[in-house]
Amino acid sequence: MADALDISQRKKDHLALCAGDKVGFREKTALFEQVELVHCALPEMHADDVDSSIELLGKTLRAPVVISAMTGGTDEAARINKDLAEVAESLGLAIGLGSQRAMFERPETAWTFEVRDRAPDVLLFGNLGLVQALKMGTDEIRKLCDDVGADALCIHLNPAMEIVQPGGDRDFRGGLDLFRRLVQELGVPVIAKETGCGLSRGVAQMIRSTGVQHFDVSGSGGTSWVAVEAHRATDDQKALAEELWDWGIPTAASLVQLRGLGVQAIATGGLRNGSHVAKAIALGASAGGLAAPVLKAHRAGGMQGAHDFLERVIGTFRSLMLLTGSRTVADLQRAPLHLGPDLARWVPSEG
Repeated sequence: MADALDISQRKKDHLALCAGDKVGFREKTALFEQVELVHCALPEMHADDVDSSIELLGKTLRAPVVISAMTGGTDEAARINKDLAEVAESLGLAIGLGSQRAMFERPETAWTFEVRDRAPDVLLFGNLGLVQALKMGTDEIRKLCDDVGADALCIHLNPAMEIVQPGGDRDFRGGLDLFRRLVQELGVPVIAKETGCGLSRGVAQMIRSTGVQHFDVSGSGGTSWVAVEAHRATDDQKALAEELWDWGIPTAASLVQLRGLGVQAIATGGLRNGSHVAKAIALGASAGGLAAPVLKAHRAGGMQGAHDFLERVIGTFRSLMLLTGSRTVADLQRAPLHLGPDLARWVPSEG
């Protein structure tokens, strides 16, 4: 029972902290300020000619926007998940669930992750930690996907968060074998996802060798999950968390690192608005995800507040498509841009 209570309390703590302003990176940014899109003064199209839709994992989205993984396992989490799923359904966006570890260890919380009644057609990502998945059979993992109707499963990587978390995991062996097994056996696409520290080119290449084709870079510059745990840690772990607060690869840098690998990348971590989504797409992302700003909009204005915020994100994104002369999202991925020196140094030597 103690473990169950700990998971529930941890989820409540995470929500409260992420809705506040004390868990952002202190000095590091996502580096989107280092991306300059080139203005097109003669777009030769009507604003309504812009087509912001994309195909992602077999479903059509109105715009390449994901409501990123946040929560689950508590009554408040259930309300947030269901409200945001309904918003995603109405706007034609994708949404990710928080870690389903709570759902596996406490089956009575499964209802807090179930959103298909509110969003029957939405592109839905399940979510499970790599360390937890290593301890489970493929059938058990598949059941977690089936129970929520997930279209794909994010396996999240979070070693930095775990080593500063009270009672966190320390053994991260076997990850590549897990990815290989799930690609072959799970039956839905697998997404390799970081949790605020970014993915390097080398790690992406290793994971790609297992057959994984989809990545969520979840870079640094937004919510620092090390910082989240710093508020919960004590003694030596708190000191370590303070020192590692700004650890990670900025989101824009992670996108640059993955270019040319022939994979689909979702950009999360520090995206705050439609401009950030547009810059992420121009850097090669297939979609951009937002979590903390959506949570804050929901806290401030409920489901309507989240809906209005995401409408503005889409509106800004479509405007920037027009202003770069991009009729389609694929055009924006090829649009000219300039990189500042802090981002340019992340460009791999092979291009």
